[in-house]
Amino acid sequence: MTEFFRPEAKAFLRRWREVFAGLALGALALWFMLGPGQLLAGVGAICAVVAVLLVIVGVQRGRFRGDDGGVGAVRVVEGQVAYFGPLHGGAVSLRNLARLTLDPSGHPVHWKLEAQNGETLWIPVDAAGAEALFDAFAALPSLNMARMLQALQSVGKTPQIIWEHPSVQASRARLQ
Repeated sequence: MTEFFRPEAKAFLRRWREVFAGLALGALALWFMLGPGQLLAGVGAICAVVAVLLVIVGVQRGRFRGDDGGVGAVRVVEGQVAYFGPLHGGAVSLRNLARLTLDPSGHPVHWKLEAQNGETLWIPVDAAGAEALFDAFAALPSLNMARMLQALQSVGKTPQIIWEHPSVQASRARLQ
């Protein structure tokens, strides 16, 4: 059976799915607000607010998602990030995370998750299921999402520290 959409088109739609859902909800909200006799104007206003929020979150998630097809698989369960790769793997608890770094030195670019006990987990940004890391990283206290997304879009040549645990920041400040 032939497929209706090309794989590139499906990947594009999958990457930006929340944005498209928000736009569709926004159109429905507009229809409710301009509909017959203002009967559903209140529902339309609520839908419009949800649509705007959905588009904002969808743009962030779309910028975070990369191309799938990399090696290995990522799984996030109850605050535990696990990576299963062909050559290495492991798991790190977000509660015990000391530092999150985006490292462009490997091919492809990798997330480097360093635990407080010294364990390090390397996860390719294009691993299967890596989009689950967006919500996992969002749970880190005082993570600057805009900075993380900017780092993903403009990967340089040197590793970029995206987030550090406050105790690690304090000890590094004392050393300087």
